[in-house]
Amino acid sequence: MIPPVQPIELSDIEAARRNVAGTVLRTPLVRLDLGLGGPDIRLKLENLQPTNAYKIRGAANAVAKLSDEDKAKGVWTISAGNAGQGVAYAARAAGIPCSVVAIETAPQTKLDRMRALGATIVPVSYAEAWKAAEAHAFPGLDGTFIHPFDNQDFIAGHGTMGLEIVEDAPDVRTVIAAIGGGGLITGVGSAVKALRPDVRVLGAEPETAAPYAYSLREGVPSKFPDWQASFVDGAGGQSVTERMWQRMQAVVDGSIIVTLDQTRDAMRLIAEKSRAVSEGAGALSLAAALTGKAGEGPIVCIVSGGNIDLAKFAELVT
Repeated sequence: MIPPVQPIELSDIEAARRNVAGTVLRTPLVRLDLGLGGPDIRLKLENLQPTNAYKIRGAANAVAKLSDEDKAKGVWTISAGNAGQGVAYAARAAGIPCSVVAIETAPQTKLDRMRALGATIVPVSYAEAWKAAEAHAFPGLDGTFIHPFDNQDFIAGHGTMGLEIVEDAPDVRTVIAAIGGGGLITGVGSAVKALRPDVRVLGAEPETAAPYAYSLREGVPSKFPDWQASFVDGAGGQSVTERMWQRMQAVVDGSIIVTLDQTRDAMRLIAEKSRAVSEGAGALSLAAALTGKAGEGPIVCIVSGGNIDLAKFAELVT
């Protein structure tokens, strides 16, 4: 039975920080030098996590919260790559088996890393994966399901990043995070709003897949009418689920749509200025900040991941 949607409390996030302390890095917050007169932008480099993406925060907390009975069944999740790596990493550390219903078009780098972490891969189409995410079930998998975004413990784990942002940038005015399923921005937003309700929390979505911005215009959770696959594989879903709509509405102040060219430019800028590799989804937040729609700052942009084939990265930024 799927539990009802509940707010992510600050106490949940503080408990999650204790749960993940031995697994998750406190990632650096670095200023992006844009020259005299440029906006005050700081990058939260989650691409430096052990799995090169923020999902390890939620995965480590979700696995830590499982009962011995649930652990004995093994775990499974659904992923385009980053959630699968996070859950596989946490499962391996706990000594339990893991399966991943993986979107078959995911970058080979992500598929290879999930296998290297001991996960059994079940390749499916994007539509099949999204259907399983909405149903919280997949035929033939009977282990304990860890939802990659609609899971209370998973989201609370992501909230630990929000605690770090407020501590390291007490003058922050806006936080921007990519929106895929909505778990990242819900977790970070829950922490930030609890500590600093005056701070704006904004989403970033690619023009080819912006269901949250579309849903805001429609006033109801909706399917994005012109969804297209792109190199931004770690964000930009086909639709917003009713449950995640409820979660995001409470803590998200809006969403900025960016073009694919703006995303490529942001990937290049992160590499040039910070010497860090970002995947497409990881650069959405900076692309959104550079539109000017988020204000002058201080703006914290979450670089959510860096799992991209290096050949593909070079092709995109050159």
